[in-house]
Amino acid sequence: MNQLGLPLSLNSKMLLSNFIGKKNQQVLDFVNQLLTQKSSAVVFISGAKSSGKTHLLQGCAFSALDGQLGVIYIDIKQELPEGIINDLVSVDWICIDNVDYLSIIQQQALFDLYNRIKLADTKLIVSAGSLPGELNLLKDLKTRLSLAVVFTLETLNDEQKILIIERKMTDININIDIKVYHYLFKVFSRDLNDVLNAINILDETSLQKKNNISIPFVKQTLGI
Repeated sequence: MNQLGLPLSLNSKMLLSNFIGKKNQQVLDFVNQLLTQKSSAVVFISGAKSSGKTHLLQGCAFSALDGQLGVIYIDIKQELPEGIINDLVSVDWICIDNVDYLSIIQQQALFDLYNRIKLADTKLIVSAGSLPGELNLLKDLKTRLSLAVVFTLETLNDEQKILIIERKMTDININIDIKVYHYLFKVFSRDLNDVLNAINILDETSLQKKNNISIPFVKQTLGI
């Protein structure tokens, strides 16, 4: 995979095949079609926090890799080498996460990249928490991104979030009663990342104290 020397790695569990949400099938179908096409395309993915934007972009990267294509995944929230966006036009699939965090210089670079890939066969897929017109970006870049194929991801319900958590726990051989997840969503947070972070704390504490992760243990450890 072409990561241009970036210290970024993909999560091997974030695949298009396990991306959930019935209302998200349209974007999955579209992306899968792009994987077999040679013409350029720009796709904009919006969605609330924990709706799966990173999962989708990394899933695109893995699928492109499976097709022996050149791929780069960039998370704008992470520290990046200066000018990283400038020389990506030769990459087959460019996946840029969290474009709502672009610096002014990065915004100009993305604007230039957008214009250049129209002359290539590059696929550019970007994500943000809001629709293009709602972002605090340079006017010209907002105009370009508004011309992309835009999808808004489904907001996951608690049951769907629990399914994601259970899969993650299965991957690392942690067995937690589903009642604990329901309790965390009810009294702690409905944000998926918040709950996953809480589970990490619970797991570390349970190993130290050699206790099972139960609702009483959650109350004692998290004070809720």
